[in-house]
Amino acid sequence: MEYMEKIVRQALLYDFYGELLTEHQKSIYSDIVQNDLSYSEVARDEGISRQGVFDLVKRCDKILEDYESKLQLVEKFLDTRERVNRIHELATELKAMTDRQDLKEKMNEIELISKAIYESY
Repeated sequence: MEYMEKIVRQALLYDFYGELLTEHQKSIYSDIVQNDLSYSEVARDEGISRQGVFDLVKRCDKILEDYESKLQLVEKFLDTRERVNRIHELATELKAMTDRQDLKEKMNEIELISKAIYESY
């Protein structure tokens, strides 16, 4: 997995399951994943070793991945987002293909709803 894909996955897992971590875990994991601090910066701020931060992040990754393997909320979210995007694309295409005003209005409504749902994620 590429570095950016890993960061995006960690951020999604944290968004969905982060509240299930302890306050200490949340603080450190958030600093690394969301605030893009280095292990050394977090170690200095927390008064622990760099290795301690590394181990905690690795442990949190495993905890969050375990939640995902059981609940699959991130997978369902990504699937729903992909489907809503496809609905939006189809509505846009259908609207462009028709001359009937009433059908165009319905397609426009579908397009707006799907766009609003997609952008809310």
